[in-house]
Amino acid sequence: MSKHVLVVEDEFDMADMIVRFLRKEGYITTHIDNGSDVVDFVRDKKPDMIILDLMLPGRDGISICKELRKTSDVPIIMVTAKVSEAERIIGLDVGADDYVCKPFSAVELAMRVNVFFRRFAKEDEDDALLLDRERLSAKFLNNYIDLSNIEFALLNLLKQKPGNVYSRNYIMDNIYNDYRIVSDRTVDSHIRNLRKKMKTLHSEHDFIQSVYGAGYRYHTYQKGR
Repeated sequence: MSKHVLVVEDEFDMADMIVRFLRKEGYITTHIDNGSDVVDFVRDKKPDMIILDLMLPGRDGISICKELRKTSDVPIIMVTAKVSEAERIIGLDVGADDYVCKPFSAVELAMRVNVFFRRFAKEDEDDALLLDRERLSAKFLNNYIDLSNIEFALLNLLKQKPGNVYSRNYIMDNIYNDYRIVSDRTVDSHIRNLRKKMKTLHSEHDFIQSVYGAGYRYHTYQKGR
């Protein structure tokens, strides 16, 4: 089935160019030119990827990305004319997966989309740990563990980007409903309980690794090892 890419861009010529090249690559595309319409569309239609301009009428790309990351792990490539390092870091810190600065080649952007989908499809195919959202469980080979809502949300977040380090602040912002009653120790406690459960799946493999002074990351156990 073809992937659905949402293009959020208020410059018509730029949007038209991106849409044409993506359709040439076989993607289904939808174009939105106002930031106020994005969150509801994503929640309703659930596209497979978003190409998101930073400066938009109605609502800016940073606030859109930040709100989407509370409930969705849809891949987001942020597009902007701004090029400062600080602005790129802000975009990535609120959950964007990649960052492209104007002017850029539509061919290059389409190739980035292709590479992104191939890379994550391979990771999903190779990863021996599978999550079941309906049952709040994790399956590894022929073994299962039951997870709490928080444990599932933690593991699901970390597993989206194997090897990516998630800070405690990022985890608190994106996992817990009430940030006010959560501390670093709360995150560490839930991680500790989750790791203990996962040790019953494989006693020697650390699915969740601690990165000193930075946070946590997911370590894939590949099939065939």
